[in-house]
Amino acid sequence: MTAGNGIPAVELENVTKRFADFTAVDSLNLNIGENTFFAMLGPSGCGKTTTLRMIGGFEDPTSGTIRLHGDDVTGLKPYRRAVNTVFQSYALFPHMTVAENVAFGLRRKKVDDAEVKRRVGETLELVQLSARGSAKPRQLSGGQQQRVALARALINHPRVLLLDEPLGALDLKLRKEMQIELKRIQQEVGITFIHVTHDQEEAMTMADTIAVMNQGRIERLGSPSEIYEDPRTPFVAGFLGASNLMSGTVSGNEVGLPNGAVIRLTDIQAARCNGHNEVQIGVRPEKLSFFGSNDGNAPVNRLSGVIADTSFTGTSTQYLVEVPGIGQVAVVEQNLGDIHDPGEEVTVAWKPEHTFVVE
Repeated sequence: MTAGNGIPAVELENVTKRFADFTAVDSLNLNIGENTFFAMLGPSGCGKTTTLRMIGGFEDPTSGTIRLHGDDVTGLKPYRRAVNTVFQSYALFPHMTVAENVAFGLRRKKVDDAEVKRRVGETLELVQLSARGSAKPRQLSGGQQQRVALARALINHPRVLLLDEPLGALDLKLRKEMQIELKRIQQEVGITFIHVTHDQEEAMTMADTIAVMNQGRIERLGSPSEIYEDPRTPFVAGFLGASNLMSGTVSGNEVGLPNGAVIRLTDIQAARCNGHNEVQIGVRPEKLSFFGSNDGNAPVNRLSGVIADTSFTGTSTQYLVEVPGIGQVAVVEQNLGDIHDPGEEVTVAWKPEHTFVVE
């Protein structure tokens, strides 16, 4: 699987990692391009962190090859790879100032004082902490500490930066702010960021390309919009956002559901059925809208039922509609008008291009 163009910044070839009789990563093949913000997304135990640790040199693969910019680094120690890692714990030295923490790697390499001062100044400016160079970590907020950890990793000019759940310890508001900051910094420094997370919104906000991992394998690879609009498997459809999944019988560009409703497919989605008679289709809750049962303006794909539950979330309202023969269908509508009440009979409809087929 390939993410990005040209010579890969990172290349994994048939990489497998076993712990006793458990296979954490299973024959993984992946190319990650230069200057890419790449996210590995998945639940706990899917192999994403183990993959990151193998790229960084903290774990050795059981088999397979790891290349960085074309060079085989499979057996090299972390300090001999042109990568740096930012961990969730920050791992800052509490007795050192911000500037001293950031300069630590350069001091160990015995870089001269003038060069250290120049690069520390540039890096603190990059992470917007120029005024806090003399502060100790305990005097900083969680978000500022994360910026220091990021600066300490970037000052060594790595060609690849590895981020292991770096925002997991932050509160929601700060996490959202740091998502924007991380993306800005990646674009400014122009290197490859590989980010591990279980947070789907975090991955979609920052990443150019996402690999959704499941049981040690990549189940879907693509841009956030590609994966969201066409998840292709039930796991991806359920993990990356919410989906309404329904089983039915294919006939040409139509899928007949158990309750007698007929769902239209586009030519592209019909081709994805690969000649199967029985398929599973899906539609995202926000693609559905309420219409009158005889409304001529309603899209062709329609289901009728009764509202079973209403949840007001501020900007939108989430509904569960009980559809005979199908079960509960989720609908999300922006709060631009009246809110429907439980027990109300409704028709929900969506356009054919918003239907996706899962394998």
